[in-house]
Order: sequence, then structure tokens, then C-alpha cells
Amino acid sequence: MNSKGIAMEENPSSKKEKGGGLWHVLEMAKKHNRLAVRGSSSLRCRFNSLMAVIIITFVVVFSFTSMKNGDGRGGFWHDAAAAVFPTEAGECDLFAGNWVFDNTTGPLYSERCKFMSDQSACEKFGRQNLRYQNWRWKPHGCDIPSFNATKLLERLRGKRLAFVGDSLNRNQWISMICLLDSVIPDHMKSMQANGSLTSFKAKEYNASIEFYWAPLLVESNSDDPVHHRIPDRIIRAQSIEKHAKHWMGADILVFNSYLWWRRVTMKVLWGSFDDKDAFYKDIEILRSYEMALRTWAEWLEFHVDHIKTKLFFMSMSPTHFWGDEWGINSSQNCYNETEPIRREDYWGRGSDKRMMRVVESTIFGLKERGVKVQIINITQLSEYRKDGHPSTYRKQWEPLTKEQLANPSSYADCIHWCLPGVPDVWNQLLYTYILFK
Repeated sequence: MNSKGIAMEENPSSKKEKGGGLWHVLEMAKKHNRLAVRGSSSLRCRFNSLMAVIIITFVVVFSFTSMKNGDGRGGFWHDAAAAVFPTEAGECDLFAGNWVFDNTTGPLYSERCKFMSDQSACEKFGRQNLRYQNWRWKPHGCDIPSFNATKLLERLRGKRLAFVGDSLNRNQWISMICLLDSVIPDHMKSMQANGSLTSFKAKEYNASIEFYWAPLLVESNSDDPVHHRIPDRIIRAQSIEKHAKHWMGADILVFNSYLWWRRVTMKVLWGSFDDKDAFYKDIEILRSYEMALRTWAEWLEFHVDHIKTKLFFMSMSPTHFWGDEWGINSSQNCYNETEPIRREDYWGRGSDKRMMRVVESTIFGLKERGVKVQIINITQLSEYRKDGHPSTYRKQWEPLTKEQLANPSSYADCIHWCLPGVPDVWNQLLYTYILFK
């Protein structure tokens, strides 16, 4: 949690009026100290003064530590990412709830969507249990507004909606296209790919729903949308214009970047990839992530029309590689899982709360400079869905061999998501923000 940011947001006078919190404890300590001075024993006075100092020190240290070491679900992250939605019964946090099986209102489209990716077409590649398509996210105390494709297209009339990031953002983009596809006649839609940018056009609405491949946001050696499986990743942490010029002018920008940072260090390059005199250094991952996000934030601050453009950042999408986390053998993973996790506080070790705090700090810094980026907090709700991954029921580059299919502990995809499925809820939340907030 950003202690500086919170201190600037809180009003000391309002704390005094409430008579609680840190101010209250400090005032009590001062009062205790004043009473001690009036005592007849100077020794007792010194003792009580010392106790007052200790109390004040403890409270300050505890408060700072709590703010700095929030667990990612409370503190500023919760404040920044909470989708407080007004209802007749009061306010409702769209990100806190549980999954309800519903085979009457879902799925919202068919896997036969013509724009479906083989990486997400789990039924096509042999998955027989299709319950993953019928789980509906139910926030505590309210419901997510129903997705209305026509209403969203009307809102997008004459506009560009661009998803920027890695394959999880592409997963969400495909979900969005399939959610819209059924209300658009075939002759009124098209798809065009140009390098890292792929654009879906709804011609009647003059609307464009785009995906731009930038898994690390800044320039890297993994920027080719097809040939990017490079184990030794290198970024130019201060270079983003190569990508950002393709986002320029978009009306809604939806970013993500997490999965490709899951390593101990990242090579950071000073100079260009073609410069013989360039040099790079291995930098600890949180620091390199912070460097890249700072570059991203600076670009948003100086190159985006903050009145016209809505900005979103998708929180990290969780993985389900370690079965011991939900009570099965540690050698097992998401393969053959058919039910969500029911424990509401479940949090897998694939979701790094330290990286959440880097994101929160960056976005809070932007807020202080007048740039609003809304976090769509998909992490906790997606943590429960160990059943929603393709596992072995998919094709990425080539179909899995018989040997690979027989070894799901090594070859199951527990990162991406089957469609229809979990990313549809991500888009329902995004839809809610675009239309109602």
C-alpha cells in the first residue's frame, strides 16, 4: 500500500472529528503523558512518558507496515480495484462473490463462433464435460448487469476499443468478439491482421475492437506475435513508442501484463537491439517491472486525451498448476478438474501480490497526476476456477501428440481459459464499467 498516497488522501481534521484511528491513539498517548507530568513521583513521570513514546512509535510503525505490506486484497488495492456498484439495497462490490451454476442463462455464445481460437476451443479438441461454460459470477448482494451486445456496440459507435498485452488479453479479446458476433450480420463484420495488431470491424457501427500483442508492454525481443517463444527475454524498459503509436487515438484501452514477468530477473537493455554498443543488465523482476510500468505510465500521462479515453488495467490472471493448493496430489494440476474452488479466501501461489503492489503504486501515481486508470480486479474471482482451463483440450501451435496427451502433468495448459468461460465474466465487468460507471 502506498503510504504517501494514503496520507495525502486522508483529511486529518476528519479523523479528529471521528475520534478514532491513529489520531485517536496519538491523542490518548499525549493525554496519558500530561497526566503523568502532574504526578508526585518523577520516576513514575519518566516511566509514563517513556510508555507514551513507545505507544506512539508502535502505532506509527504498525500503521506504516500494514500499509506497505497489504496482502493484495485489502488496503489500497481493494480501494483502487473495488467495483462499488449502486443497487436498491445499497452498494455492491462486483469483485467479491462466488460462482453459481446456471445452465439456463448461459453460455452467452457458442464455441462455434467463427472467430474462436483453437487455443480456447476445448470442446472442439475433445473436452466432454462442459460445465465450465455454465458458471455465472454472482457478487454478494447484487448481480452483474446482463451483457447486451447491441447496447455496447451503440456505445462503441465510431470508436476504437483496444486490448493491449499478452495472450490472456487476447483470450479476453476473442471472448469480446464472440459476445458481439451474434448480433452482427456476416457481411457487416470483418477481421484484419497487420503484424502485432489485429482488428475486428463492426461496419454498421463504424466500431473497431482490436488486439495488440505487447506481452511486456515496452519493447522487447518477444514482440513478434507468432515467433516469441524466447527463453532469454530482454526488454528496453524506457522504450514504448514502437508499440504505443498503434494505440494512439483509441477511445478505450484495456491493458494487461503479468505472465511474462514470472521469473527471477529480466534482462534490461540500454540502447537499441541493433546497436552494437548497447548493453544490458539482469535486474530483479519487481524492479524491472516497475521500470516498464513507469514508462507505460509516462506515455499515458503525456500522449492520451484523458477526457476522451477510458483506461483500464486487468489484474493478473491466475494459474492452477499445483493441485496441493486445493487438496489433491501436488503432482496434479487443472487437468480433469470440473468444479470451482469453494473456499472464498483461496489464493494460489501463482498470483504474486508484490507485483500487484507495483501496479497499484503506478496507477495511484497516475491518479495524483490527473490520469485515471481503472483496475478490473479479475484475480480473486478467477482464482476459484481451476476447472476453466484448456488443460490438454486445445491446440496452440501444433496439436498435442499422443505422448503429450498421456502426460497432462507436464503438458496441460493451466494458464489460458476455455471459451465460452471465465473471460466472458471479465468482459461483463468491463461492459459494466463502460456503460454504467
